[in-house]
Parts: sequence; structure tokens; C-alpha cells
Amino acid sequence: MITDVGEFIVGAYLKLELDCDVVDYNVRPPGGGLSGLGELDVVGLDFQNDTAYLCEVTTHIRGFRYGTHQETIKRIKKKHRRQRNYAKKYLTNFNHQHFMFWSPYVPRGYLTENLAKINTLELVINGDYKKAIEKLRARAGKEKQDSGNPFFRTLQILENLKDWT
Repeated sequence: MITDVGEFIVGAYLKLELDCDVVDYNVRPPGGGLSGLGELDVVGLDFQNDTAYLCEVTTHIRGFRYGTHQETIKRIKKKHRRQRNYAKKYLTNFNHQHFMFWSPYVPRGYLTENLAKINTLELVINGDYKKAIEKLRARAGKEKQDSGNPFFRTLQILENLKDWT
């Protein structure tokens, strides 16, 4: 499965801002079968702080939505259950687990109100998403070494452009 640019954004944040030792994309439960069809977009593991981050990522810049508002909330709840089940089955050795939903634009109102009601789901949406990008941009302007993340590398290039004319 191809990694989406939004997933690379989240991966850069997990690795560089949250100090994850390992970041993996499009993670599927082992064993295949029907349960293997449900993927986790980004998983970050911070061994020093005993913390796992399981992230759902939707990069719709015109507004996040799957069908109706009700269908959208139902789908995110299902994805959140998948995150929690994966953590319960495979990440029990991590005492701290964060279940996150990342999206640059979620229309305010029904969606934001009902997403906020999903217990244990941390939202990195709208302004919080923008703040995360701004942190990465500031870091990219200072750091020169390649982190192995193509999104962050692109930020480094853009933040370090010089006018040589």
C-alpha cells in the first residue's frame, strides 16, 4: 500500500516532535484474513517513554467527510475501535497508548462536536493540525540532516531556500 503524504506528515511529527524510535505506515495486524484488511495509517513507538501512538489520518483539504455526517462519525468510531483492538492485542507492553485522529480541515459543527465525544480519541485537527505543521516548519529551518521522512525533507528544502541571484 502506498503511503499518503498526510501519513508522512504525521510520521514526521511522531518521530521528530514526540521522539518516537519507530514509525511505521499502513500497519496491518499479522495473520491476514478479514482482520488483516483493516490497516492503521501510522503507528509510532517511543520505547524510552513506554508510549505507543496509533493514528488515523485523513488529508481532505476541502473538508473531511464520508457520506453523511452520521456515516462519517460511525466510520471514525469503527477506525478508533480498530486502533484500540490492535493496541490491546499487540501493544500491551506499552503502558501509555495514544489514539489519534489527524485531519487538516474538519468543518466545525456536527463533525467536530461528535468527534470530540469519542472517548480516548485525541484530535489533531484544524488549528491543532496547523500548529503541528508550524512546529515541523520551524524545526526544518534549523536542522540540515535527512531524517528519512520525505515530507520533512521537503520542508527542509523549502525552509532553507536562498536567493542566489
